[in-house]
Amino acid sequence: MTKPAIYLDHNAASLLLPEARAALVAALDMVGNPSSVHGHGRALRNLIDSARGQVASLAGAERKQVVFTGSATEAITQAIVGGAKAFASSAILVSAGEHAAVLKAAEATGLPVVTIGLNGDGFIDLDQLGAEIARADAAGETLLVALHWVNNETGVVQPMGRINALVGPTRHTLFIDAVQAFGKLPLDFAGSAPDMMAVSGHKIGSPAGIGALLVKAHADVVRLIPGGGQEQGRRGGTEAAGLIAAFGAAAAAYDEKYQHAGLLALIDKLETGLRAIAPDVVIFGDERIGNVSNFAVPGVKNATAMMGLDLLGLSVSSGSACSSGKVGASHVLAAMGVAPELAECALRVSLGWNSTAADVEAFIAGFESILGRHRSRQGQAA
Repeated sequence: MTKPAIYLDHNAASLLLPEARAALVAALDMVGNPSSVHGHGRALRNLIDSARGQVASLAGAERKQVVFTGSATEAITQAIVGGAKAFASSAILVSAGEHAAVLKAAEATGLPVVTIGLNGDGFIDLDQLGAEIARADAAGETLLVALHWVNNETGVVQPMGRINALVGPTRHTLFIDAVQAFGKLPLDFAGSAPDMMAVSGHKIGSPAGIGALLVKAHADVVRLIPGGGQEQGRRGGTEAAGLIAAFGAAAAAYDEKYQHAGLLALIDKLETGLRAIAPDVVIFGDERIGNVSNFAVPGVKNATAMMGLDLLGLSVSSGSACSSGKVGASHVLAAMGVAPELAECALRVSLGWNSTAADVEAFIAGFESILGRHRSRQGQAA
């Protein structure tokens, strides 16, 4: 089986950066346990501490605020399940567009979960958010508010300044899923309102299996996995030094490798090409991160289109890649009020650090051929 020639699904997982590969390989040649006090253990501890500083730098965090986890999903679960317990939350607030990791973690708390709606452009309903906070204040309840910064399916960037202003001054806990924002937007965790924030390694070019939870000092009490005191007692289990080193190397290299303006120009090129071959194309979301386009051509089912593109060596998705490889209905598009028959035509193209104009041109050519076959079948049916 040949590898796909062109990879256009970076929101699911970005390609491994050479710097991350080199750091991982070098760490695999080291032996010991980072908690050991002998020379081999100290060498691994120094490697982890260096990576902690690199991740902190990209996140605008202090080194001590970075807690390494086995994935962003684990970080999210620690923040929500552990946070709800630590802060005696009465209820969890999420938006209708959250990643499944957030929704499932909120459900796992056993607490009431209040869902904040999205408007047609994919933005969180801030009026409803404010009303829920006011209601909780009046009732003497303590909320854990768990919201995403950038939507993984549509790329819509939430108005984080306004969210921070609404929740930050209150006594409620604010957790932000920053997985799709990390490395793509300027983060200032140390100087901003969120109490906790989750980031991921494989979205910025490190291997999968490593993430981090950023925590303010008062949130150091949040726990999920007890153990032998690793990560300053905040996450048990022997650290995966190689993965952590690769995560750090990716974070250090990503500012240079991820060219936001260039990818925005490529997305513009892609959407211009789509409109030229399919004037009825619908592009979802307005104020989006620069590397994503989620669109639908009415009548062209995403499962069929993805299969055809895959045969042409073009890897795209229909949205989140975290549903056991299934192509299902998008809860995000449903929350935005998109009709089901249009939502089942939605495709997501997401670009990354190695994407080129030639990749975009190949996608347009490939999708045009699929449209041609679709129109031919329509003509024969008529």
